[in-house]
Amino acid sequence: MESKIEVLSTVKLSHSPDLYKIVDALNRTLKQQDLMFGLALDKEDQSKAIFTIYRT
Repeated sequence: MESKIEVLSTVKLSHSPDLYKIVDALNRTLKQQDLMFGLALDKEDQSKAIFTIYRT
């Protein structure tokens, strides 16, 4: 069985120390709907974060 992950949306925003809490809550709440959320620091600007929504 092949698993395909599709990027639905990506947004760049100002980094905040509590952003991971939102991503964690979304992942816990919406995993049954085959949605996954990611958060990463922008490699070029560490003051920005990249928030991504995936369909699994």
